[in-house]
Amino acid sequence: MRRRSLLTRSSSPRTAVPRRGIPRGAVPLGLAALLALPLTVLPGTSADAADSLVSAGKPATSSSVEGSGFGPALAVDGSTTTRWASLEGVDPQWIRIDLGANHTLSRVKLDWEAAYAKTYRIQTSADGSTWTDVYTTTTGDGAVDDLAVSGSGRYVRMYGTGRGTPYGYSLWEFQVYGAPTGGGGGTGPAVPFGSHLKPYAAGMLKPSGTQAALDQKVVDYYNRWKSAFVRQNCGNGWYQVISPDADHPYVAEAQGYGMVVTATMAGADPDAKKIFDGLVKWKLDHPSSVNPDLLAAEQDVNCRSVNGGDGATDGDMDVAYGLLLADKQWGSGGTYNYKALALKHIAAIKKDELNPTTKLLKLGDWSSSGDQYYYISRTSDWMVDHFRAFRAASGDTTWDAVRTAHQTQIANLQSGYAPGTGLLPDFVVDTATSPKPAPNQVLEDPNDGQYWWNACRTPWRIADDAVTSGDAKSLAAARKLNTWIKGKTGGDPNKIGIGYKLNGTQISAGSEAAFFAPFAVAAMTDSGSQAWLDALWNKMLATPVDTSSYFSASIQLQVMITVSGNHWVP
Repeated sequence: MRRRSLLTRSSSPRTAVPRRGIPRGAVPLGLAALLALPLTVLPGTSADAADSLVSAGKPATSSSVEGSGFGPALAVDGSTTTRWASLEGVDPQWIRIDLGANHTLSRVKLDWEAAYAKTYRIQTSADGSTWTDVYTTTTGDGAVDDLAVSGSGRYVRMYGTGRGTPYGYSLWEFQVYGAPTGGGGGTGPAVPFGSHLKPYAAGMLKPSGTQAALDQKVVDYYNRWKSAFVRQNCGNGWYQVISPDADHPYVAEAQGYGMVVTATMAGADPDAKKIFDGLVKWKLDHPSSVNPDLLAAEQDVNCRSVNGGDGATDGDMDVAYGLLLADKQWGSGGTYNYKALALKHIAAIKKDELNPTTKLLKLGDWSSSGDQYYYISRTSDWMVDHFRAFRAASGDTTWDAVRTAHQTQIANLQSGYAPGTGLLPDFVVDTATSPKPAPNQVLEDPNDGQYWWNACRTPWRIADDAVTSGDAKSLAAARKLNTWIKGKTGGDPNKIGIGYKLNGTQISAGSEAAFFAPFAVAAMTDSGSQAWLDALWNKMLATPVDTSSYFSASIQLQVMITVSGNHWVP
């Protein structure tokens, strides 16, 4: 579709009141009174010896942080001189620990800083989505709450709904005691956000700072993105990502972004699976009129497919990829068989969105042999890591040939049409004979042959494969782009313009996340670009979510996911 669109909060730590080491109980409510009673035992008693600390050093996430130096990992680091702190003056807030497997729980200890919770719950979950209260109070008074609890789960969180001070919520330490269950792991995501279970290729950079701090910045931005764009506007159990800057309120590209993002953020967002399933239902209820295993490209304000109801390749690529992520995260034995749906979607892309002669992607399932668009391809659809995932999931070697064909064209376009920049055009024509940049407007804009509102994503898409696979072709293409843009701007991300001709001449002034953020992924591939990567990262952190542009905000979010080390290939 046509591209029409063109934080961190810093604060100094408060001075804490003197810490009081006196354990304080709280008044449980309702059924929680039977499940959770304040624990008062002397050291060395049987109750003290029966449980063990199971939360130390485990992955922790939170709804927000007050600023740098107050991340959730600091509440499980064993130190009473470091702390997690939420945003000030905002309810509710939570901090959650992933124990890694299901545990029976016997005790929770909260060591509050001055900013304590008056009303809060201790909750457990097997999957990070459905929560059970094991303790509730409305009369918390800070200091140390040492609580006996009875329950089980992989995830444990403190969910605060009422602050005891005008500040936020802050814990020196959040400790959970218990023991693993005999049944092993629970049903939570297999690769929770922040777990970093899928390491990148050797030598890839990340921004300076602790891993916990990088992860929290992504969670913060995700929460703002979710608030701005994730909707349930038409009932029917649907979720959708709204697209205020597109030609229609809902477009397939946005839904694809939503599916990839929510599956990746599982473990940080307790509602990730619920949202993902709502997006799956949207996909199933809005089939393409050409191939019903694909997603119709556009819907109106009433959530009805319009403009013929056919499919768009960019959205379908991400929908299939998101379904593969979901299968790896949650398995396929629930409401939806993610794996089966993914394989159908992949097969449908091959049948109706892939040119069988060139092995290059078509613009959508609406283009067929003999029409003027059949030998045109959009470079931003060339998602090499997706091709790898499709090959692994389907076992179909066609996807190896598809990956090779696209990588070959990337190299040829860079050397033949942009030797000094490495930039790719929005659209490539004559793909059956002599592929070249579009000479003028072939689909969307007079700049269809330049680095414009589609191709701006290519540094991210190319480098996503480079950092995860270490592939020499992807690395070479990403490094070429990085070398040029770093030199062009003198290392100043504020000088990245909105669009370029392939020779590097800037098309438009201004600054837009869709153009500056993708270069951060390319920067990761160059060992000499640490300062440049840090500058790009800080530029992203200083850029608020533009609620009028799902396009730029969604691109920046996915770039931040990769740059922080959280992108992975199913």
